[in-house]
Amino acid sequence: MRLALIAIASLSMASLGRAQESGIDIGKRGPAAAVQTLDGKDADLSSYVGKGPVLIEFWATWCPNCRELEPDLIATQRKYAAKVRFVGVAVSVNQSPAKIKAYIAKHGIRHDILFDATGKAAEAYDVPATSYVVVLNAKGNVVYTGLGGKQDLEAAIKKAL
Repeated sequence: MRLALIAIASLSMASLGRAQESGIDIGKRGPAAAVQTLDGKDADLSSYVGKGPVLIEFWATWCPNCRELEPDLIATQRKYAAKVRFVGVAVSVNQSPAKIKAYIAKHGIRHDILFDATGKAAEAYDVPATSYVVVLNAKGNVVYTGLGGKQDLEAAIKKAL
């Protein structure tokens, strides 16, 4: 049910197209959340928390806001790759590891991509919709959350550095 709401919210948020603080609280430590690699191996978002700044995007291949944000995300990753870890968490609504693999190969996405098969990561991070970005500082605390296809990712990352 929660994932269906994420899909609906994503479509309704398309008109907003702006960053906003929502979902997980600013200042909160990034929680553990069971996910999978695209090869089906168990993983956890906690493995990224507290080991340096990290940007996490909750996204889907079918999400128009995610596609709008993608060029900026890729450019920002190139610029900050030595300082910030980038992680994509693909939600499970109308998704499969095979679809995700094909999409990232076609679009040249090079950062870590995980699959939220059970919705536990979306729940742990209180994800309101796809194209939701969470930035954690080196201590693992949330310094930014944003939603939509137009977000100032560089300003968000600077909050973590």
